[in-house]
Amino acid sequence: MALWKRALLALVLVLSAAVALAPSAGPQRTIARGVRVAGVNVAGLDAEQARQQIAARYSAPLRFRLGKRRWSVPTDRLGLSVSVEDAVSRAFRAQSGDNIDVRVETNREQIRDYVLALDERFAKPAENAKLLGLKHGRPAISGSRWGRVVRRATMRRAIARTLQRRIRPRLPLVMKPLKPTISRAKFGRVIVIHRAANRLELFNGTRRVRTFRVATGQAQYPTPTGLWRIVDMQRNPWWRPPNSDWAKGLKPIPPGPGNPLGTRWMGLSAPGVGIHGTPDSASIGYSASHGCIRMLISEATWLFDHVRIGTPVLIVPE
Repeated sequence: MALWKRALLALVLVLSAAVALAPSAGPQRTIARGVRVAGVNVAGLDAEQARQQIAARYSAPLRFRLGKRRWSVPTDRLGLSVSVEDAVSRAFRAQSGDNIDVRVETNREQIRDYVLALDERFAKPAENAKLLGLKHGRPAISGSRWGRVVRRATMRRAIARTLQRRIRPRLPLVMKPLKPTISRAKFGRVIVIHRAANRLELFNGTRRVRTFRVATGQAQYPTPTGLWRIVDMQRNPWWRPPNSDWAKGLKPIPPGPGNPLGTRWMGLSAPGVGIHGTPDSASIGYSASHGCIRMLISEATWLFDHVRIGTPVLIVPE
């Protein structure tokens, strides 16, 4: 036999022996046909491929919307934990037609904190109508504005529920409207006092209800201008000497005919100043008091019955 034929035969024999002696690797293990995990087809996938498929479905950020605003948040900020290894392990033991559920856990505290952050970002307080001043002799009142807050419990439940799902729609941020308690149309009573003219006007919103002649403070004890409120209302009040030089040595006066406050007292947020009746009817129309606003006793009684604590009192110089 020729030399080259002998060499070729020897090579064939060596290769045959190597193949015979080599261990059999066998086919790589894959998931059976017809098996799904949370609706995801994982048939024919090996363990690593199945892990990637499942993790990809649950790692997508949660998406939100409010009006035209759009944003998303990573699931790890919401404390999402997905048992991928457990799902893959059960998928390998499953039979055709099985749909393996995925165990998903969420962190309540992290979801709560995120909802609080949403509320801080998007909530708006309601704004009541406010008295701004005078315009053409009448109260100028601002408009009111509705507010809003996040419905926290609703959003916590919606986030936790959506995180459990593989398919996650964009979540609307659910808000609760806040109605202002005071509107311009129903602003209520306003007292305007014209100090120089010694005139008090009662308005219902911007509509004048009644006008009174009053006495205001002397030049030495002027009635303070500005926006104040009624903070105290008393029937048949005691008069007690204020902490002022002009009242040194004077004693309290009980209710009765000689009481300098008459029968009604409406104290303002301006310290020591109030609207009250007076037995000195001759002082009405003049700058005669020590800072308070005096009225005829019968008119002070009428005004007392038409205002309340919180009624704004605007005192202007003219």
